Amino acid sequence: MRLVIQRVANASVSVPAEGYEACIGKGLLVLAAFIDEDTDEDLDWCARKLAAMRIFDDADGVMNLSVKDVDGEILAVSQFTLYASTVKGNRPSYIKAAKPDVAIPLYEKFLEKIEEHAGRKPAKGIFGADMKVSLLNDGPVTIIVDSKLKF
Repeated sequence: MRLVIQRVANASVSVPAEGYEACIGKGLLVLAAFIDEDTDEDLDWCARKLAAMRIFDDADGVMNLSVKDVDGEILAVSQFTLYASTVKGNRPSYIKAAKPDVAIPLYEKFLEKIEEHAGRKPAKGIFGADMKVSLLNDGPVTIIVDSKLKF
């Protein structure tokens, strides 16, 4: 499982064709991708890491607070392209990314795990839709987390 976590002043995702929009204020925009080998342990580890990551400023301007500490919101958007392979040629390959029949249940369970660890339900995108994502990156602060690279 791979995450790109961005600290934001605000963020939104919309699916104009479906009239769908979700938005958050201060918090985290999380782009999430899955592979076939991802397990409940990966989902739980990533959700726990996301909720506890200290990337918000404290009173002294030091990144020492988590999204929970600042009562921030989370917007989680699926993005299979995070597993793009660019080794050969100029057209990325997405062969490693989980197909929808595997990825959708993983994404839905990840959303549940975020709520469990962050203490609030995350806003979300629509899996597989042509989504438009907007954000005001705060910092900017962008962190990549990969459950297969934990040590």
